[in-house]
Amino acid sequence: MLTLYDFPLSGNCYKIRLFLALIEKDYQSIEIKLQEGETTQLSFLKLNPRGQVPVIDDEGEIIWDSMAILVYLARGYADRTWFPDDALDQARVMQWLAVSENEVLYGLARARGIRLFNRPFDPDECNAMGLAALKLLDDQLSQHEWLATDQPTIADIACYPYVALAPEGGIELTPYPAVLAWIKRIRALPGYVTMPGLD
Repeated sequence: MLTLYDFPLSGNCYKIRLFLALIEKDYQSIEIKLQEGETTQLSFLKLNPRGQVPVIDDEGEIIWDSMAILVYLARGYADRTWFPDDALDQARVMQWLAVSENEVLYGLARARGIRLFNRPFDPDECNAMGLAALKLLDDQLSQHEWLATDQPTIADIACYPYVALAPEGGIELTPYPAVLAWIKRIRALPGYVTMPGLD
């Protein structure tokens, strides 16, 4: 069975839990205690030399990084709509995966990290980048129901957690109606699961 090395408050881990639920893939979860430094221990670094969660172990195949895990799961276990075969659709998915790893991460996720985990980031810089991310998303979603194609893809799953958790970082979503409508669409997907901070 697939094993997920997990941390409940991590948006990146939640991406994987959410996608596994949406594609109805069974797995077992091992909670990693970040505050106790488990990701710095040699046993964990053998799984991921970067010392980060999430990590999956799929029958001995170790994959780390949430974006890489989403691609792996989409290709190995999901309907092709989640990560299409068409070159143009694939490129569009990858564009928004890049946004999830840049503007969303360095803006919205880090703003939340400052408030929840006392992380040493620059609040003004995080807020500015977070607002830029939301504008980018809102502009796209005001014209399209989903980020990359006419159906939900792993691009939506990658961007969703830290966008939906933005208020925990002090960034309100009210000025972004298209983003709020997209959040509702994701929450209506069959199999959707939540995480702490989203209720």
